[in-house]
Amino acid sequence: MAEISAKLVKDLRDKTGAGMMDCKKALAETKGDTEKAIEWLRQKGIASAEKKAGRTAAEGAIGSYIHTGARVGVLVEVNCETDFVARGEIFQELLRNVAMQIAACPGVEYVTTEQIPAEVAEREKQIEMGRDDLAGKKEEMKEKIVAGRIGKRLKELALMDQPYIKDSSVTVAELVKQVAGKVGENIQVRRFTRYTLGEGIEVEQADFAAEVAAMKAA
Repeated sequence: MAEISAKLVKDLRDKTGAGMMDCKKALAETKGDTEKAIEWLRQKGIASAEKKAGRTAAEGAIGSYIHTGARVGVLVEVNCETDFVARGEIFQELLRNVAMQIAACPGVEYVTTEQIPAEVAEREKQIEMGRDDLAGKKEEMKEKIVAGRIGKRLKELALMDQPYIKDSSVTVAELVKQVAGKVGENIQVRRFTRYTLGEGIEVEQADFAAEVAAMKAA
């Protein structure tokens, strides 16, 4: 397999306007063949989606999903550019799939890593810095290890970085780009809320043995 150099990735990005990670994946899938990589990006709709990413997406829809048993529910807002696309079958299917994805990912709290507050990232860093397996390591090495772990941890919190539940070979971000390419509009997942039945309610546990003992003593 041909080496996927940074220059090769940059050249493909310049030609297609696709993101660096998408270009790298396209080249890996096509064994470094730039022309085939361009075709791959076009087939996925990624190249055209990137070009539209800066356009305003103020239309769209709010979707919902209630999981079997009615113990988990999701509301999600996905935006596009026109009401025509928002009402279309392709967009509505994406809306349902994203809502189902959120229901299946209880650890996800944000749409993207960019939305994660700095204090959350700092808290995660302090937790990792205190891990026993880092004790005794040089500070420079410790920082490097922690940076890698933090990057991974933040991705675990972000919806767009999750493997798509119906096809783990693509992320949710890639799924959205593919749909954007198909409909010819900028599509953005804006926000979501996940509800879990009983979450946050403190339930008092009855100590029946103690109650029986008390009754006998009375």
